[in-house]
Amino acid sequence: MLESLLVPTAIVALAEIGDKTQLLALILAARFRKPWPIIAGIIAATLANHAAAGAVGAWVSGFFSESTLHWILAASFTATALWTLVPDKMDDDENPARRFGPFLTTLIAFFLAEIGDKTQVATVMLAAQYPHLIMVIIGTTLGMLIANVPVVLAGNFAAEKLPLTLIRRLAATAFIVLAIVAVYSAMKTSGWVG
Repeated sequence: MLESLLVPTAIVALAEIGDKTQLLALILAARFRKPWPIIAGIIAATLANHAAAGAVGAWVSGFFSESTLHWILAASFTATALWTLVPDKMDDDENPARRFGPFLTTLIAFFLAEIGDKTQVATVMLAAQYPHLIMVIIGTTLGMLIANVPVVLAGNFAAEKLPLTLIRRLAATAFIVLAIVAVYSAMKTSGWVG
C-alpha cells in the first residue's frame, strides 16, 4: 500500500519539473503575492483532476492483463521522459483573470492546465497499475505540491536560480530508468525472463 503512495508522489514530482503548471504557479505567486490561497487552490484542483484521472485508470485496469499494463506503463514512462525534456511555455491567453481572487483563479487555472498534461496521463497509468486508488490520488497530489509549493513560496527567485535544463535531464533519466524497470516487469509477467 505504501508503494501506491510513494511511487506516484515521486513520478509526479519529477514530471512537474519545468512543467507549465510550475510556470503558472510562479505567475500566480507574482500576481497575487498570497501564497496560502494559491496553495489551497493547487490542492483542490489537483485532487479533483487526479481523482477523475485515477477513476479512469482504475476502470481501464479491468480491461488489460498485468503484463499488458506493464508494457503500457513502460511506453508511458518513455513518452514522459521525452516530454520532460521539452520545456513548457504558457500562452498569454492561459493567464487567469485577477477578478476571481487567488484561490478561485488558481483552482480553475490549475484544473484546466492539468487536462491532458503528462501528470494527468501518469495518474491514469498509475491508477491502472496500483490497487489503492486513494493512495495513488494522494501520492500524485503530494507530487504536485512538492514541485509547485516551493515555486509559490520562493516566487521569482526560484525560477531564476534553478538550473531547469539540468533538472529536466535528470527527471528524464529517472523516467527512462522507470521505463526499463517496467519493461523488465512486463517481460517477467509475460514469462520471457525468469
